Amino acid sequence: MLFQVEMTVEIPHGLAPDVVAQLKETERQRAQELQRSGQWRHLWRVAGRYANISIFDVESNEALHDILSTLPLFPFMRVSVTPLCRHPSSNRADDG
Repeated sequence: MLFQVEMTVEIPHGLAPDVVAQLKETERQRAQELQRSGQWRHLWRVAGRYANISIFDVESNEALHDILSTLPLFPFMRVSVTPLCRHPSSNRADDG
């Protein structure tokens, strides 16, 4: 199943800079691991915001929730999920 996921990160201002740096590095590593696995198919930054729009390819709603919950920055995210399905006029065989 394909899902469009918009994640907006809102790190509290009082969080120690070294903690923030470690969270960001761990987040980067986890995101790259999920991309290599094929579950996180696309990742785009939203210009001018600490946010991204992503496409996930996972087997269920629960699987997506479980994956998102493993992201180190998850406690500081606003997440919006839109389920997707293949459009009948699409000429891409790999889009869902």
